[in-house]
Amino acid sequence: MFDFVVIGGGIAGISAGARLSQLGSVCVLEAENALAYHASGRSAAMYEATYGAPSVIALNLASREYHETVNGGVLSPRGLMIVGGKGQDKELAHDLEVMKMDPLSTDEALDLFPILNPDAMIGAGYHADGWDIDTDLLLQNFARDIRANGQVHTRTKVTAITRLPNGWEVTTPKMTVQCKTLVNAAGPWVDQVAALAGIKPIGIQPYRRSMARIAAPEGMDVSGWPMAMGAGESWYAKPDAGALLVSPEEEDLIEPMDAWADDMVLAEGIARYEEMVTQPVTRMIANWAGLRSFAPDRNLVLGPAPEDRSFIWCAGQGGYGFQTSPAASKLLADLVAGRTPEIEAETVAKIVPDRFA
Repeated sequence: MFDFVVIGGGIAGISAGARLSQLGSVCVLEAENALAYHASGRSAAMYEATYGAPSVIALNLASREYHETVNGGVLSPRGLMIVGGKGQDKELAHDLEVMKMDPLSTDEALDLFPILNPDAMIGAGYHADGWDIDTDLLLQNFARDIRANGQVHTRTKVTAITRLPNGWEVTTPKMTVQCKTLVNAAGPWVDQVAALAGIKPIGIQPYRRSMARIAAPEGMDVSGWPMAMGAGESWYAKPDAGALLVSPEEEDLIEPMDAWADDMVLAEGIARYEEMVTQPVTRMIANWAGLRSFAPDRNLVLGPAPEDRSFIWCAGQGGYGFQTSPAASKLLADLVAGRTPEIEAETVAKIVPDRFA
């Protein structure tokens, strides 16, 4: 008997388990061979405080101190640039305003990202307050907290969930565990887990996003370049380990699965990127895809289910799981413990599952 069983070992489940381990014993069950196998392990994670819906931004801001300080911090400088192409005047203006970016001249943009095509650009914006997240370090920091008061199991797929008079019984091929409180952090599969437990699904929708690792332009050191995004989220390019990650930033509705990149979608996205640079893509090193899962209203879903307060939702992280994880997990633990959250009440109301009741 544990106090908490967490289903799902991505950044959502591991961060939630870490916070809950301060309230009682925790057991994390992950179906795959390793933690962060699906969306979490396929993320080009950035800490960009102004990126997301208002409730996401509130969680981003509340997460900053943890990202900067705990165990030496997990952030390193990157910077973020928005680049507008022809016909993207409205999208560029919107992005610069929402993300609070300073406009750049063409020369300033080229100084930061030298392969941009000045003939294709209509404008650009930038701010230095965008940071790479050491995702592995962040994940291991949280996992270490769990192991101090619990267990983490991989290769442990949940096959049945039974409501008990005083909690839950969770069955897997390897083991059966009981708990007082069940935490559903199963990413794209959260509605399936809810159905197993007899809880009404929320309508979480997974969307595919593809990515390619391409060779850096010959003779160029890209390590100091910022992440560059096309206006209106039409593509992005991010330096990574001496190469560039390029994504079409697509959002294709798909069933929960071990996702893979769609060749045509990836080709179209790379073409949009190539329109804005002077160096063509000559070599693809690898490609993959992940699923970004959203609630119908695009806000995270954190806290007890209205019909059974011992069933906890930790879902709908979308593309914001890593950057929101410190504050999102803290909010979840506050709600479970009955503490007054540090996040404003108006924001909490947009996040708790009660809004779907």
